[in-house]
Amino acid sequence: MKHQQNTSEVAHEDEVTSSELGMRGFAALIKTLDSTNKTNVKVQALTDYFLAATDEDKVWTIAILSHRRPPRPVNTTLLREWASELANIPLWLFEESYHIVGDLAETIALIVPSSKIATEKTLTQFLEEMIALKRKSDEEKKEYLFENWKVLDYYGRFVFTKLITGGFRIGVSQKLMTRALAKATEIDEDILAYKLMGNWDPNEISFQELILEENASDYLSKPYPFYLAYAIEGEPEDLGDVSQWSAEHKWDGIRSQVILRNNELFVWSRGEELVTDKYPEFNEFIGKIPNGTVIDGEILPYINGQIGSFNDLQTRIGRKSVSKALLKKVPVMLKAYDILEWNGKDVRDLPFSERREILENLYQTLTNLEISFQLSETTHFKTWEEVATERARSREMSSEGLMLKRKDSPYLVGRKKGDWWKWKVDPLTIDAVLTYAMRGHGRRSNLFTDYTFALWKENDEGEKELVTFAKAYSGLTDAEFRKVDAWIKRNTLERFGPVRSVTPQHVFEIAFEGIALSKRHKSGVATRFPRILRWRKDKSIHEANSLEDLKLMIP
Repeated sequence: MKHQQNTSEVAHEDEVTSSELGMRGFAALIKTLDSTNKTNVKVQALTDYFLAATDEDKVWTIAILSHRRPPRPVNTTLLREWASELANIPLWLFEESYHIVGDLAETIALIVPSSKIATEKTLTQFLEEMIALKRKSDEEKKEYLFENWKVLDYYGRFVFTKLITGGFRIGVSQKLMTRALAKATEIDEDILAYKLMGNWDPNEISFQELILEENASDYLSKPYPFYLAYAIEGEPEDLGDVSQWSAEHKWDGIRSQVILRNNELFVWSRGEELVTDKYPEFNEFIGKIPNGTVIDGEILPYINGQIGSFNDLQTRIGRKSVSKALLKKVPVMLKAYDILEWNGKDVRDLPFSERREILENLYQTLTNLEISFQLSETTHFKTWEEVATERARSREMSSEGLMLKRKDSPYLVGRKKGDWWKWKVDPLTIDAVLTYAMRGHGRRSNLFTDYTFALWKENDEGEKELVTFAKAYSGLTDAEFRKVDAWIKRNTLERFGPVRSVTPQHVFEIAFEGIALSKRHKSGVATRFPRILRWRKDKSIHEANSLEDLKLMIP
């Protein structure tokens, strides 16, 4: 979220740094994080903040940056009404400003007049007040907002309102935050990553308990950093002798590590989230897979003996609890790629071929886990042409392509070039008509860059109509986005809040990785990773594809 602050206000604001305490220090931290793309600058700003802030504010900052925000106490309709009242402008003018700015908290921060009074309250005080505010009357909520909007500077108001809306997002990954926390506390990054996972509550835990205390359980559940591959560059023949490489299908699920230690099971996603309770199927690994084992693999939906689509898996992602009905409808299994720990020993430095031999021997002993644990088979070829033939089978195998791994490669940390490559199949494509548009975010907040596309469908009267099927916001050049934006502003049919419907006139080729039937979409179809491939200026809308054309691509 990048915004342009009111320049007259900037000139009158006191300089605030993240080394200050309270809400002012937190707002200054967010300002720094929001105004740079340089990782080192962000890490240093976070480190300075963690060294200076109170322990209570540190806990809440960690919670906010790891997406543990308090529930929203005031709905956005009331926020817009009250902000326009305090700013003494009509609501219609506020709404117009909001559509131009593109962010509610930023709009409020810009239009609400400032006061020379500055609050000394801490971040923790504000958040505790916001939690209590949810139970109060609308009049009390309004009074609270007026009181605090008036005693905060621009960035303070922006952050305060973001917290109120519950939509606080900043360009800082949890990994980056953990790196800064490690610099401030001199605690290992991996250990901090484990400490921050789980269901801890910033209202109920101290910084000492969350970060500083050493617990054996922190190490018990410890995963290893994931090894990630780059997309293949050039032709596969450029990798050299094919006999030195192993190939396996690249499965489209949730990359994970499954850990068995001390008769306990831990399942980690690649996003550093502990998801053990989301996949109770894996509890049967306890007692069957030896303690001191860590397996790298992919969690996949496995329905009626077939690998399902990512769309199937999405019905289980993000659920607070998984019902028996959902477990039965969308069971999952682990497709095992690699073994990282065996008999309690880190084996990542062994060649891939030796690690695979350990994994395959383990798999042979797991005779009662045919459904929940499967091996991702590796294949060895005599020629690169044979590899290409296997890649061509990817979609019928429900995979995204192939992974190519050098047989003598160790298991490295992070994304590295040389030993592991992903060779994905070419995307599916279809020609669709632009029908709706929204403003973008960040540097594109003043341009319409988020588009909805439609395909032709014959209705009950035998007439053709356009049915929306996908949204996309990437793939065009900046110059093309500006041209489309100018056209949208001249050809808007209707407005629905921030959304505009436009005259059906332009055709775009849309690329996507996968496709599946879906009851959640009006079209009845869900596409995976849709993006704009090119603007088809050579085609009229009548030459765009139909929904039936799209459905024919479903495997």
